[in-house]
Amino acid sequence: MTGSATGPVAVIAGQGRLAPRIVAALDAPRVFALEGFTPEGLAAEPFRLERLAPLLDRLVDEGVERVIFAGAVRRPRLDPEMFDPRTAALLPRILGAMQSGDDGALREVIAIFEDWGLSVVGVSDILPDLVPGEGVLAGEPTPADRRDAERGAEILAALGALDIGQGTVVAQGLCLAVETLPGTEAMLDFVALHPGLRPDPKGARGVFYKAPKPGQDLRIDLPTLGPDSVAQAARAGLAGIAWQAGGVILLEREATVAAANDAGLFLWARA
Repeated sequence: MTGSATGPVAVIAGQGRLAPRIVAALDAPRVFALEGFTPEGLAAEPFRLERLAPLLDRLVDEGVERVIFAGAVRRPRLDPEMFDPRTAALLPRILGAMQSGDDGALREVIAIFEDWGLSVVGVSDILPDLVPGEGVLAGEPTPADRRDAERGAEILAALGALDIGQGTVVAQGLCLAVETLPGTEAMLDFVALHPGLRPDPKGARGVFYKAPKPGQDLRIDLPTLGPDSVAQAARAGLAGIAWQAGGVILLEREATVAAANDAGLFLWARA
């Protein structure tokens, strides 16, 4: 899909592989990145949150109508001396958002962009093939694996109100780990270091389950999987990866499926 005929699309790029994939799919997008979070190999104009209002004014002046957020960022440190007057007027909203959980902060970011008349769109609006629908893409989950995936979905649904993370590992019905601020890789590294947590060494090896938070705005901060996820799950000794169909970005699908087949893991977009 390409940009709208009535104006370019702006990409607010974060780190990782998603932003370059989105930029490559668009016709002459405007590409910006929060200072310090420009993805490797991508030409993006840096900006600071303290100068958000001038950036929004510029997008409007250049005829931008749609904005997509792609990639990971962490909350930046703010320099009070760098605020322009109009962004300073947004400071209560910005600080309030940054002190809330990730989901609350992102909702406020979307609201601010929309206040300027900009439409925030999701990855599925630009590249729908990156967000798989229901189906098994590699291998075949066993009945025990399916039960563990269901348990993982229940755990993430229960944790959603706490705005903690978007991933968990379940084996033999037990929660071995949940994703927190250090991220997915740290969670899977923990599982790899503690194989004895499974009560039956010969039982189900476990499932890495990924899903957006309940009620999350799916235009921004969707969970992401790719070949690295498969390698990390394999090191953790898991049987496979399951995720909420339509709610998770799958990067490099062919390479990810091939890696799963090579490692003997299943990949399952679960309804």
